[in-house]
Amino acid sequence: MQINADFTRPVTISAERYHWVPSTQPGVERMMLDRIGGEKARATTVVRYAANSSFPCHAHPGGEEILVLSGTFSDSSGDYPEGWYLRNPPASSHTPFSHQGATIFVKLWQMRPDDSQTLRVNTKDPKNWQIQHGREICLLFADQYEAVSLQKVPMFSEVCDLAPNATEIFVVSGSIKYDGNDYPQGSWLRLPKGNTSNVHANEQGATVYIKQGEFVNLASEVTS
Repeated sequence: MQINADFTRPVTISAERYHWVPSTQPGVERMMLDRIGGEKARATTVVRYAANSSFPCHAHPGGEEILVLSGTFSDSSGDYPEGWYLRNPPASSHTPFSHQGATIFVKLWQMRPDDSQTLRVNTKDPKNWQIQHGREICLLFADQYEAVSLQKVPMFSEVCDLAPNATEIFVVSGSIKYDGNDYPQGSWLRLPKGNTSNVHANEQGATVYIKQGEFVNLASEVTS
């Protein structure tokens, strides 16, 4: 399966265009943003857990990155309400579930094999935020290849400089404008390096997840 698999082209998906598809487990649905592979895939997805739904224990050979958008997501390491950022390195495994229901933003098979860091960041904790360049920023992860953060972008301000790096943006709250179009909460943009367009927050401002850098493409290692 290939969904938005050409990383040289901009991709924009408004939350209004979500099309939920059932997963392999009852009560768990997915909105596939990009995907290369079958059930084992390099993928970026919004996953929705109904109350008391779960997945059986499984491994993540290429790692897993999660941002909890609503509800409470759980596994053997703990319960993670809205706002938690989780980073599970390659070769990790877990048994995810949700008692009350949850919606999460998930990235699979997008970490380098030598990435061994497990992270748990509560983005609702004010201590995890700093003022940089006139805005609030919660740094989630950074190495020589990529930087991941949540940022509170003031109204009409530029979200980030798109030219130097490939960029992914997920709108956690508020809305942004790109190429003349509005993208409300839940929208996702993936823009290649060298993009000369502007992305800015609309009048209510926006809180956005931003990933910039040299994105890993392990598609050749993913089996269907």
